[in-house]
Formats: sequence, C-alpha cells, structure tokens
Amino acid sequence: MSFTDKVVTIERHIIEEEQAHPGATGQLSAILRELTLAIKIIYREVSKAGLVNILGLVGRENIHGEQVKKLDAFSDEKIFQAMDHGGHLCVMASEEHEDIIPIPPQYATGKYVLLFDPLDGSSNIDVNAPIGTIFSVYRRMTPSGPGMLEDCLQPGYKQVVAGYVVYGSSTMLVYTTGDGVHGFTLDPSIGEFLLSHENIRIPSKGKTFSINEGNSVNWTDGMRRYIEHVKKDDKASGRPYTGRYIGSMIADIHRTLLTGGIFMYPADRKSPNGKLRLLYEANPMSFIVEQAGGRASNGVTRILDIKPTALHERTPLFVGSDEDVRICEEFLAGKR
Repeated sequence: MSFTDKVVTIERHIIEEEQAHPGATGQLSAILRELTLAIKIIYREVSKAGLVNILGLVGRENIHGEQVKKLDAFSDEKIFQAMDHGGHLCVMASEEHEDIIPIPPQYATGKYVLLFDPLDGSSNIDVNAPIGTIFSVYRRMTPSGPGMLEDCLQPGYKQVVAGYVVYGSSTMLVYTTGDGVHGFTLDPSIGEFLLSHENIRIPSKGKTFSINEGNSVNWTDGMRRYIEHVKKDDKASGRPYTGRYIGSMIADIHRTLLTGGIFMYPADRKSPNGKLRLLYEANPMSFIVEQAGGRASNGVTRILDIKPTALHERTPLFVGSDEDVRICEEFLAGKR
C-alpha cells in the first residue's frame, strides 16, 4: 500500500455519502452507525462462541417452530437495544418475533422502519461455518406516532438501505443506500470496519450454481431441467458450472455477489410457497444484488415488486448474475 492510498472507515464513508446528498438529514447515517455498533457486539460473541457457554438452545421455539439458539436471542436483543432509543425509528420487525416490535413509549419515534434477521444461518453455529446478520430500512407509511404493521409491509423496491454482515474467516459488512454497493471488512485490532470492496459489481454471467440438491426429489420439471442444463458440458457456453453450496443463505449469496453465478431456493412439493422470508432475507439481499447489477426473482416476478401481506411471508428466490437468472426463469416457465 502506498502512502497515497486512503484508509476509509465505514463511519467516514457514511459521512461522505451524506455530504453528497445536500438534502440529507443525517437520520439514515445515524441508523447505520447504531447498527454498526450492534454488529460489533454480535461479532464479539460469535467470534468466541466455541469458548464460552453460549452455544446450544435457550429452550424455546420461534414462530416458525424452530429452536432458538442462544446466539439468535442474543443478536436479536442487541440490535433492539442499539436501535430503540435513537429517535429515528417508528417500529421494528425481526424474524424472531411474531409481531412488530414497537419503540418503547419513553423514547421518541422517527420516520424510518427497521426489519432484520439477527442471525441468518444459525444452524451453522455449532460447526463453525459462516453465519450473518441481514437488515433493511424503509421510510414509514403512517404519518406520525408509533409505527404500525402497514409500515413494515412494503414492497422491497421502497427500501432506502439494505445490508448484511458475514461472520466468517473475516467479518464483512456490505450495504447499499440505492447508490452502489460497498463492502467493509472488520479490523478487530482497532475495532473498525474498513472499506475493502468499493462499488461491487456482480459479473453479468457466472460459472457457479448454488442450490440444495438434496431437495431435488421435490422439484418441478423446469427446475430439474435447469440444473441439468448448467451441469451439461458445453465449453462454448462456459459449462458445466461448478456447484457451490455452503448451506448458509447469506454466505452463498455473498459468494455469488462477488464471483457471479446464481443462488436458488425454489418452491417445491414440500414448500410450495418457498422457504426464505420475503421481508427479512429475500428483499434486502435482492436489493443489494440489483444495485450491484444483478437480478432477483421468485422465478416469475421481480422480488422487489412483490407486495407483502404478512410479516413472515415466504418466497422462492433466484438471485445472482443477470444472464444466469434470466435463463433459469426461462426453464421455470417451460420456454426451454
């Protein structure tokens, strides 16, 4: 690194983005700063999960009938505690809560809404595989006072911020405010997220596919034909593709964002509405991928155009390089 290279912290980057928009009030910047604090606290616990008594279950199920792990509950709590009192939010919603999360009455409410998945891929905790946090921010729909359910049930194209964090061999935060996608890697020695991936652009076509082939017995014919297509040896078309599947949605899409290709979690006979949550997983990840030049759909419709009807609505998801997702949609529609 030369002395002319600049070291940019996420704090500095947020401030510079705010200065580039003269009408900015600073509230979105404050939300991002508060989220970054919560993420650092979560990272601290995730990084020592194998050393302290934090693995295992808390002894209850969430609304999806899944056992809640201690780190799920811890992450959910820390995000709430970091975000409830800033005066910028009117309501929150989390994948771990059945209903909306109101702002405590002793605190002021603001004009934004926060939706989050506190710890995506938590089944990987005990085997030390990558996990993550996902978040998105919307402007409220109601005029003032405590936020309501309708403030949370907005289509994804109305997001003003979306981001995720991968806790892996390094901890990386990726976010967009609708003007490009940027990645920051945590330097634990100084406790700062430093700009490491500026203006991320996903390749228009990749060489990898990511899907749980263990579910293939329940797939549609179109889904099977597409997987056969990407496995077929055709050097002129850049095939066969390489299969890459971590089993942590956030890590699989993160890899796809950086290297190209396609991530798929289709509907099938066992899950006709898909499995991933529209508000907490599909919308923010789709917004990020689209901002990087990619494409995201449920196989038929653009994910960000879907009007949600429930907090925990599920959806199929096909996301990644524009050309790869388009070709997959053609197979699903029976055009190939």
